[in-house]
Amino acid sequence: MVGKTFTYLLGSDAAALLFNSKNEDLNAEDVYSRLTTPVFGKGVAYDVPNPVFLEQKKMLKTGLNISQFKSHIPIIEKETMEYFKTWGESGEKNLFTALSELIILTASHCLHGKEIRSILDEKVAQLYADLDGGFSHAAWLLPGWLPLPSFRRRDRAHNKIKSIFYEIIQKRRKSSAREDDMLQTLLDVTYKDGHYLSDDEIAGMLIGLLLAGQHTSSTTSTWLGFFLARDKSIQERCYGEQKAVCGEDLPSLSYDQLKDMTLLELCLKETLRLRPPIMTMMRMAKTPQTVAGYTIPPGHQVCVSPTVNQRLKDCWTENVDFKPERYLQDNPAAKEKFAYVPFGAGRHRCIGENFAYIQIKTIWSTLLRLYEFDLVDGYFPTINYTTMIHTPTNPIIRYKRR
Repeated sequence: MVGKTFTYLLGSDAAALLFNSKNEDLNAEDVYSRLTTPVFGKGVAYDVPNPVFLEQKKMLKTGLNISQFKSHIPIIEKETMEYFKTWGESGEKNLFTALSELIILTASHCLHGKEIRSILDEKVAQLYADLDGGFSHAAWLLPGWLPLPSFRRRDRAHNKIKSIFYEIIQKRRKSSAREDDMLQTLLDVTYKDGHYLSDDEIAGMLIGLLLAGQHTSSTTSTWLGFFLARDKSIQERCYGEQKAVCGEDLPSLSYDQLKDMTLLELCLKETLRLRPPIMTMMRMAKTPQTVAGYTIPPGHQVCVSPTVNQRLKDCWTENVDFKPERYLQDNPAAKEKFAYVPFGAGRHRCIGENFAYIQIKTIWSTLLRLYEFDLVDGYFPTINYTTMIHTPTNPIIRYKRR
């Protein structure tokens, strides 16, 4: 692997080594910093010492709470209704393109605040796309200063988005009105030593919050759509669940109703098992690590693959089949701590997990109410392994308004 040695930990017991490790033994920054720092900027995420990063994650978690989620649901529902107006009565469309755009709109509205969402036109969306292009194999393997077109676009987009955010942060600092959103949370919060975040840190954290989840959520919500289109009986049961939980006239969604969408949640869980967006979670070994009688020397990239671990035959029965109800019965995810890790685990577990569930369940609740979905001539997408996040190949789906 381009001169590097990768050691994979297979199965729940072995995976415990990575998820329970201390950062000084298995280091995350050494692996991810070259990918994230040019996109998010300096002074945040993997560009700072681990204790500072953990403080920053804690700050973001403060703004990802239930009262915020309750206010996010009507926003996501409205954005979804608005976006899909252009689809009309029936047809065939690229589901991944649509959901990628929608995820950016909803995430920006919920996580950045209304000022940033209000300027999110096609021009700004293109800046996000250019910045997002920084998450590539080339960016992970090659030095960031190389004059590659994608690197130049990424850096130009980073500077432009930062300048837009600075303007909005400055306006908010001067305003007497207080909003109940993530931007306000980051303006108010302090580090343990009492100092506030700088404009640069706030802008970097806002970019990180949006883009760290954009790829993963848009990919997962697309795969969920194809699993539902392939199994029409499950799709109709999910639509029936909407009526059973909310009422026959299908009024606007609420947080409590969304929590009661059990079948939809099980379908999402099973999608994340079979199509986890991130194939490999990595750390750099800084000290020798012993597992199952083997010693992994310093310098190895130590990896856990959700794609592999979540399909192991000795753990999962009917391991390649889409069976949402498996989590109600003999559920390996409940018995073995690291059998099911689409959001990671331990100190590096994804802080956006709960928001992702709210976002995807709200979008799909709305879509199930609007449309019936079918595969086009039975075509179910194959996995595109050439991208960092495992997107579906040619994700065209057929839809018809209910």
